[in-house]
Amino acid sequence: MQKLSISTLAALVAASMTLPVTASAADMNYKVTDKPLELTIHLHTKKYVYNDDWPVEKRAQELTNVSLKNVASMATNKSEEAFNLLIASGDLPDIVGGSSLKENVNQYGPQGAFLPLNDLIEEHAPNLKAFFDANKDILNAISAADGNLYFIPYVPDGKFARAYFIRQDWLKAVGKETPQNIDELHDVLVAFRDGDPNGNGKKDEIPLFARQWEELIRLVTLWDGRVSGSDTYHDFYVQDGEIRHGYSEEGYKVGISNLAKWYAEGLIDPEVFTRGSRAREYLLSNDLGGMTHDWFASTSSYNDSVSEKIPEFSFKAFIPPEGISGKRVEANRRTKVKPEGWAISYTNEHPVETIKYFDFWFTEEGRNLSNFGIEGVHYDLVDGKATFKPEILNAGTPINTQMWQVGAQVQRGFYQDYEYERQWSNKHALEGIALYEAGDYLLEPYMGVAFVEDEKKVYDKYWPSIKTYMLEMQQAWILGTSDVNEDWDKYQSQLERLGYSKVMKVMESAYERQYGS
Repeated sequence: MQKLSISTLAALVAASMTLPVTASAADMNYKVTDKPLELTIHLHTKKYVYNDDWPVEKRAQELTNVSLKNVASMATNKSEEAFNLLIASGDLPDIVGGSSLKENVNQYGPQGAFLPLNDLIEEHAPNLKAFFDANKDILNAISAADGNLYFIPYVPDGKFARAYFIRQDWLKAVGKETPQNIDELHDVLVAFRDGDPNGNGKKDEIPLFARQWEELIRLVTLWDGRVSGSDTYHDFYVQDGEIRHGYSEEGYKVGISNLAKWYAEGLIDPEVFTRGSRAREYLLSNDLGGMTHDWFASTSSYNDSVSEKIPEFSFKAFIPPEGISGKRVEANRRTKVKPEGWAISYTNEHPVETIKYFDFWFTEEGRNLSNFGIEGVHYDLVDGKATFKPEILNAGTPINTQMWQVGAQVQRGFYQDYEYERQWSNKHALEGIALYEAGDYLLEPYMGVAFVEDEKKVYDKYWPSIKTYMLEMQQAWILGTSDVNEDWDKYQSQLERLGYSKVMKVMESAYERQYGS
């Protein structure tokens, strides 16, 4: 393949921005090298390609004396395709980063394409060393099958992601309280269906809806089922140190059977599999939707955006209802580590300087820079804490969009600060998070495995078709074109024919190797 050409990127923001020198930065020496050093980088994600002119990158260059030059192709918007083209070319830049990097780096690192970072961190990266010493589970999760660490990950912050939300004004209209268990929840949804809570004289209410149909399937937890142990849909999960998959288990069968009944009763959006990502906007803005399971901050924002159109509108988070075993379960949580990040390629002639540069992003200054942008421009230090300026919070553009435009919250190897999100979450979101923080609803997280070559061959051979079959049957059962109770034995037999036991065997082997000790 031909060598990838350097792309000319359109700047997201004006490149001629004057950045103030901050006292905190001036008091510290973050310089990686006395002489300016330019390194090449391929960083390609679903939302953006690395931009040399991001103000955050300019500031990092100012502080470290290291600049990065983009070589990621703009010819594709698919990160996996961009990575494959890069690997096939054999001409790797100094740094490789971007979406879903973990699996790729852990595959090609042991083959020599990327440098192991263990000794480099031990000798030259005190902030990274301190972070991994304090977070052994993250270190285990991102290490390759040979035990080496080949990339520095994007590490999210915070615990809670999604919650149950319900229309409090609708509850008042139908004379119901917030449901506390599965039976009360069913009764409330029936009342939403039949009680005309929007008051328009039509039976047009959608009691239960979801932007992502997978959030409907998550409700099998009310019947002791499981759907995923990570923030990736349809993933494996861990229970008592054992790797499992929910879609083969009894609790899942019972849950699907009951969700199919709810669907047949008209309690679930009839278009739940097809309405798509605009479902929340459409159903709430038109006073049609009653309950969902979705993100705290964005879902709570409808209490502000819809209030003019629907004065009594009140869509509040509530704690998980008790399931059939009396347990309250929130099966979705923020993952402890993402597969995004960056790695040092074998062609890099400055690995020590590069790991020191990576280490900078785990200093207090680097963490603030990667989370909040430029001090004095986007945030100020208030009582020692990074605090967005009012003009950022009140700009009318989502904070995450503003940050992406200047190079913050970019999926390089960095440690996110949840205060970044808390500051633009409204009072309704914060009240909901406080409810969940007061309880014990989260389940043990599954943080992934790294396969050796033979394990990966088995997984790649069998798992895609198994997963496809699982999802096909899942939708057929919910929609009522097939019956899970009648099909269950045949379903289990087909999973076995497709190689389910073989996949679970390599999953168990990989999990034990990675976490057993």
